[in-house]
Amino acid sequence: MKKILLTVACLSFLISNAQTSKRPDNWFNLDPTNDKVNGVSADKAYNEILKNKQSTTVIVGVIDSGVDYNHEDLKSVMWTNSGEIAGNGIDDDKNGYIDDIHGWNFIGGADGKNVVGDNLEVTRILRKLKPKYDGKTVNDFTSKEDKKEFELYEKVKKTYTEEKDKYEGAYNQYKYMIDGLTNLNTKVKAKQNVTSVKAEQLSAFEATDKQEKQMKAIASTMLKGDATLDEAIKNIGEGYDQIKTLVECGLNLEFDSRKIVGDNYENSSERIYGNNDCNGPNSFHGTHVAGIIAAARNNGIGMNGVAADVKIMAIRCVPGGDERDKDIANSIRYAVDNGAKIINMSFGKAFSSDKKVVDDAVKYAESKGVLLMHAAGNSHLDIDKEIHYPSKIYADGKAASNFMDVGALSWKPGADMPADFTNYGKKTVDIFSPGVDIYSTTPNNEYKDASGTSMACPVAAGVAAVLKSYYPQLTPQQIKKILIKSSIKDFKKEKVIKPGTKDELVKFSELGKNGGIINLYEAIKMAEKMYKFKG
Repeated sequence: MKKILLTVACLSFLISNAQTSKRPDNWFNLDPTNDKVNGVSADKAYNEILKNKQSTTVIVGVIDSGVDYNHEDLKSVMWTNSGEIAGNGIDDDKNGYIDDIHGWNFIGGADGKNVVGDNLEVTRILRKLKPKYDGKTVNDFTSKEDKKEFELYEKVKKTYTEEKDKYEGAYNQYKYMIDGLTNLNTKVKAKQNVTSVKAEQLSAFEATDKQEKQMKAIASTMLKGDATLDEAIKNIGEGYDQIKTLVECGLNLEFDSRKIVGDNYENSSERIYGNNDCNGPNSFHGTHVAGIIAAARNNGIGMNGVAADVKIMAIRCVPGGDERDKDIANSIRYAVDNGAKIINMSFGKAFSSDKKVVDDAVKYAESKGVLLMHAAGNSHLDIDKEIHYPSKIYADGKAASNFMDVGALSWKPGADMPADFTNYGKKTVDIFSPGVDIYSTTPNNEYKDASGTSMACPVAAGVAAVLKSYYPQLTPQQIKKILIKSSIKDFKKEKVIKPGTKDELVKFSELGKNGGIINLYEAIKMAEKMYKFKG
């Protein structure tokens, strides 16, 4: 289960509204030595090594909540399906998907409707198992399969109950705060005849009852500088909307979004369903991810993505809630079949209902030479012990050779280097990458900071895409090897704060299998040295 501040569909990110210190601009592209931050040296690589080298365009599949493909900083880097004629309602390229111009949406219906919120996986499993196991004990069953499934039922029931209690409480608190601040905002505006409430107007307002006094005290902590109460309420509303979706959809046993999609959900092999709205109604997360990978570099607006010669293929299958295994598998296959060589997967969950269908899709990508980059998750858990799905480990215990798990770094030095939310794992996390206070594209030509392994993963995917672009001969296994071997290991023995704790110190090398920080500059040098490329 995700921490609620690390949002949209499992995979997570934190919207940064207030910071104790300011991150350097564009820090994830900067250089650790020259700029004193944990960046990937992308700017240095372009300026010093790649300046006169030839590149080939690489398609990067972004499996996420959707991408605003009309964004000013993304529209020039969107993949366009040359085999389709936009808007004619015909599957021109005969790939099974009608008018898939920039990608596909596996959580939409043929009538154009879209899933916004969905169940958590724990809710779906509980709903399925409850009729068989509710009120029973393990001794009521004789077969090994039933006993094992009963253990799963007990686990998901416990998790579901804990999460429901926690988030329903948070939902009520958020609603109380928003209602109270909204009432206060309205009163101050009317009393002082102003259109916006800043610190000065708030200070001059005399609260008359207990709730007003409480809300005024809360608001006073938010209104710094030119900030307005309208802005503060909007920011709180973003968190409230996440919790509302979790309570009303994610943890609601009666809610079923699949009627919108209209597929036969029990048929895992079904491939053709959905619609071509690969932006969708809630594309903040996917748009932010896409910008990190490939926002147009040096165009004088917005920000610079990591990779310069790539096209973003948008595949929408991550709702407000947990993604479904069938949709993930089909999204991977769609990306592979339509030419993606790197796939970014900034999502994850604690349970899986159909691991086999995802494993088969990962194997398919493996067979076609496609690299999968996966966010390690934001619950500060040891994912060697607590599996974060999808997992690189197949059911038979073997590991996918084309799959990397990415942990998140802060831009801060020393003990604060790992993000406090990041999952970790000595055996599982392959690399660490910038993931705190990452400034990137958001819908409607806007930009915002966000944090999470959801941000760290596309930074790493961008680095991988640059390698593939300049050295197209590289296989996923070679790219993975280069990224790991070339990672900066200067901090391997440094003591850092263990994610999820206040002051417990561990060696950075204990948090991941390589104790390394991804670096594009070093990766390019190693690619040329290892494989004798001239570029």
